[in-house]
Amino acid sequence: MLAAVILTLNEARHITDCIASLHWADAVVVLDSYSEDATVSLARAAGAEVLQHRFENYSRQRNVALEHVPADWIFFVDADERATPAVAAEVRQVIGRDEVGWWIPRHNLIFGHRMRGAGWWPDYQLRLLRRDRAHYDPTRAVHEEAVLAGEAGYLRQPLIHYNYDSLAQFIAKQRKYTNYAIDILRHKGVRPRSYTPYTQFVRHVWWRFITLHGWRDHGYGLLLSLLMGYYEWQTYHRLYREQRATKKA
Repeated sequence: MLAAVILTLNEARHITDCIASLHWADAVVVLDSYSEDATVSLARAAGAEVLQHRFENYSRQRNVALEHVPADWIFFVDADERATPAVAAEVRQVIGRDEVGWWIPRHNLIFGHRMRGAGWWPDYQLRLLRRDRAHYDPTRAVHEEAVLAGEAGYLRQPLIHYNYDSLAQFIAKQRKYTNYAIDILRHKGVRPRSYTPYTQFVRHVWWRFITLHGWRDHGYGLLLSLLMGYYEWQTYHRLYREQRATKKA
């Protein structure tokens, strides 16, 4: 049995279309973090089963799904993603093989542009998991990582990811990710120096625009490389200031 699982929090805008793209699965389950909009009612109207669990972090939410959704295979899809018929056919084909997990590429649509580089293509995500052979690392609050008891393979057909519609949406989400990133660095004992935020900015912009071929997206690639570099700077700058204040105290 294959269950498609969607994690949600206030995803009324996307949830109906996302579920519609997953009706080929044996079950569609929405694991909701107590949304305050119409997400739950729309999900039920679209034919999905709804479970609710208070959000702690992304790793915990996915582990809850692995623990409580009774299926042999779990296919995690975000509400702003769509599975095409080609994805459906390939997923059905591979779950009969020996691999216990599968990475799937994503076409990321950012500001209306389908990205070809800068880290947003092929943007592989480990989303198709054999339930009894996988769990998520609880120390990763964001950009969570699945741990597999076995080998993983790579799918060819991509999910469609409606990532960021506007600059305001991008900024809001990156602010949230910055908070998670600081927590991870703090947990790892990272102690940046005064110059670290600036070297990280340069390194990150170069990595996205040159190494990850952000130049293929022309102005979009440059803008997004600079923006991601800025949030890398902000992460290390805030951590440096926090540690400096603690030392003075």
